[in-house]
Amino acid sequence: MPMHTAARAARLSVAPMMDWTDRHCRMLHRQLTAEALLYTEMVTSAALVRGGATHLLAHSPQEHPVALQLGGSDPAELAEAARLGAEAGYAEINLNVGCPSDRVQSGCFGAVLMEQPALVADCVKAMQRAVDIDVTVKCRIGVDDQDPEEVLPEFLARIVGAGCERVAIHARKAWLHGLSPKENRDIPPLDYDLVHRMKGLFPNLHISVNGGITTLEQAQAFLDGGLDGVMIGREAYHNPMGVLAAADPVIFGRGRTRTAEEAVARMLPYIDAHVADGGRLGQVTRHMLGLFNGRPGARAWRRMLSEGANRSGAGRALVEEALAQIQPNVPLASTA
Repeated sequence: MPMHTAARAARLSVAPMMDWTDRHCRMLHRQLTAEALLYTEMVTSAALVRGGATHLLAHSPQEHPVALQLGGSDPAELAEAARLGAEAGYAEINLNVGCPSDRVQSGCFGAVLMEQPALVADCVKAMQRAVDIDVTVKCRIGVDDQDPEEVLPEFLARIVGAGCERVAIHARKAWLHGLSPKENRDIPPLDYDLVHRMKGLFPNLHISVNGGITTLEQAQAFLDGGLDGVMIGREAYHNPMGVLAAADPVIFGRGRTRTAEEAVARMLPYIDAHVADGGRLGQVTRHMLGLFNGRPGARAWRRMLSEGANRSGAGRALVEEALAQIQPNVPLASTA
């Protein structure tokens, strides 16, 4: 896949989210948008290089364009992990400089690397030398008592100097001490204006904004305001129809709005193959629970899948039975 494909797709992307954006989730999201860039969960370079866990790179060609997010801080190890990701067929390798979890901090990667821009630059250089696809960075605007107005421009200058051409900025600080990872997603205030100012300082850097964005209308406003891309996380997961189903025509100017029924129908062959291969139905359908939010029968859909998908022998028939509970094309204002 040519490099420009991922860059174009980054006009709208679904953020990498631990325990959520696995390959089954990405396959569902791809039924709703052919254009948006999808990301893996973060995979540590240590797991790939030292642990030999290359099964974590498994994905379907149907997911493309899809990017691999890596966590780590050792340039040589990240370079090898990036090479493995490129060989596995990913369209982009992204370095996590934004996750605030304790596990990430103890491994010296994620948001704590905001304090070490020179090391991040070394990592980017090493990864770029190892692969022929885009190497990108996802970061915060700063951590703890840092002044984002000072540290973010310096950080961006370092990675741009290392050859990075695309960055996704979560427009919040990360508090490594005093806030949980969950609190870090909501409590630190958003500073979208700072992200816009970074575009003014780095006009040739492709900048995507992330954090607190819940609608395509908001996304389009950021694009109209001069940013290059928008990354949406939790809302894309919990409300996929509201964020992804109309993304192709609204954000990319091509294609058409998808329906939830279409997405389910297109997932059935994938579900058949997964179950036949020894997988559990619930591994796939746990990502599909929000498809019919706001539709009559949505509660029954969720209940049937939640209660039955992990039972022995559960497969396509349960999904079709749950789908039969949905009344066609009668949206409601509130969740059924």
